Amino acid sequence: MNAMDDIHKKVLKKFHTLCSVCGMTKDEKMALVASYGVDSSADIDTHDLIDLCAKLQEQAGQPDMNRLRKRGIAAIGGYLRATGQQESLPLIQGIACRATGYGSFNKIPAERLRNLYSCFSNKQKDIKAVEGLTNEMLQAALQGRMAMA
Repeated sequence: MNAMDDIHKKVLKKFHTLCSVCGMTKDEKMALVASYGVDSSADIDTHDLIDLCAKLQEQAGQPDMNRLRKRGIAAIGGYLRATGQQESLPLIQGIACRATGYGSFNKIPAERLRNLYSCFSNKQKDIKAVEGLTNEMLQAALQGRMAMA
């Protein structure tokens, strides 16, 4: 496989991802591919595919990366607070990088930032639910002892 084939493969994957992000149906995608005079998206010329991806990217709208990063930082920070751990921006960014497998916090893509936010928000909810449950059980046990005395 040469470099052009590798680029074509990556751009083709991006094309299909963007079609999903835009909410295109299979028929809409096939009509778009057919407009290039081919039967399969794999047959679209690499340069045309790059242009098509750029148009789809505009249509999909760029996510506000700063907002997503701040949400991810807040979710991880909330989890650290809920578990009684110290929090700092470098620590939070390190956790995010380890969790996603990226070497730099600013290189984490939007979808992975959304996943981080959801994951750590759910962890916070789980911690609160467990604390509430253990408090109820503790109160019930204490009331049971008082009733026996």
